[in-house]
Amino acid sequence: MKDIQRALGDATDDGMLPQNVHGKIKAMEQTLGRIKRMHDGCSGAVNRLRTSLHSTEERLQSHRKDANYLAQLAAKSLPKGLHCLPLRLTNEYYSSNSNNKDFPNMEKLENPKLHHYAVFSDNVLAAAVVVNSTLVHAKKPANHVFHIVTDRLNYAAMKMWFLANPLGEAAVQVQNIEEFTWLNSSYSPVLKQLESSSMIDYYFGSGRARPGENPKFRNPKYLSILNHLRFYLPEIFPKLNKVLFLDDDTVVQQDLSALWSIDLKGKVNGAVETCGESFHRFDKYLNFSNPLIASNFNPHACGWAYGMNMFDLSEWRKQNITDVYHTWQNLNEDRLLWKLGSLPAGLVTFWNRTFPLDRSWHLLGLGYNPNVNEKEIRRASVIHYNGNLKPWLEIGLSKYRKYWSRHVNYDQVFIRECNINP
Repeated sequence: MKDIQRALGDATDDGMLPQNVHGKIKAMEQTLGRIKRMHDGCSGAVNRLRTSLHSTEERLQSHRKDANYLAQLAAKSLPKGLHCLPLRLTNEYYSSNSNNKDFPNMEKLENPKLHHYAVFSDNVLAAAVVVNSTLVHAKKPANHVFHIVTDRLNYAAMKMWFLANPLGEAAVQVQNIEEFTWLNSSYSPVLKQLESSSMIDYYFGSGRARPGENPKFRNPKYLSILNHLRFYLPEIFPKLNKVLFLDDDTVVQQDLSALWSIDLKGKVNGAVETCGESFHRFDKYLNFSNPLIASNFNPHACGWAYGMNMFDLSEWRKQNITDVYHTWQNLNEDRLLWKLGSLPAGLVTFWNRTFPLDRSWHLLGLGYNPNVNEKEIRRASVIHYNGNLKPWLEIGLSKYRKYWSRHVNYDQVFIRECNINP
């Protein structure tokens, strides 16, 4: 372009042009032609890249759904060792010649002056870790009483474990939920709903998850009454005033005795709040497009954590909390208020009845967050592997497994026979 500008100069007619100007103009035409061809080629390439990108995004979304489905499946599948353990324990329980299959220290079970723990679990090894980790840090083990409730399938195994691994001066009780004859569908709305064909179809409809449906809806725990048993603590422990509820995916790291002396100021539930992030607010659990929810709750209110909760059973009875729970469960029969799980039910039941505990008592996230601060883990009284990545699964986060596995005696005969390794 500069060459042509210099060749043209101030010429006003053809006679003033230099002899080589026509060659330069022809070269310019060729250059412009190449530019045009390149431009058309780039446009085509851009369109092809856009098509390829769109196709890749669709495949990525499909792979993400498949990965999420497989992760949910892996999280709920039982490893061979954990399948072997209850079978081996059950066989030992029924083949044992011993007529005495009662635990020692049974007189402590209804003593309200002692520290009582409730653990509802169908996982023998997980329940054992909760108990072991609590006792190893207890300043006065004799003051601790563990109440373990399991299902009929795991009752003999759970009982055999604690018979074979006695707790010394501490007391333990293992109960079969089938023996709670008062807990039936005529009394419990949630049990009636769980037994209904519509609820079973909702969670376990034929085939894979329906389009757009989160695969966690297929999680069997939502159909297990063990998951909802926490709302019946006063009925399970009629002689007790306070109970510390622990999930079976927790590990205790300090003496918890001080929890029984905390003044809950008339509240029923002592729990650590989880409102540090927006997704832990009420509007992430409850359907605020429903006027019943919108008129009764604050969408920006802090949620709180299940997994380590101090329940004042005296206040529970005084405030008729079980009736409150039943009322909300009946209102949510068609699942329009919340979709699943025990936490939304807990949020509405214990609304304005929850006392916030110091955050150091209960640290969450070890079952899904690879970036939990190590200092916070060491400082926490109870750490919680909430999420799919449980420490007893191969998919568990290996960096956190040590806090759990240190409370498993891998030399124990049943664990060794089932080839359960760190």
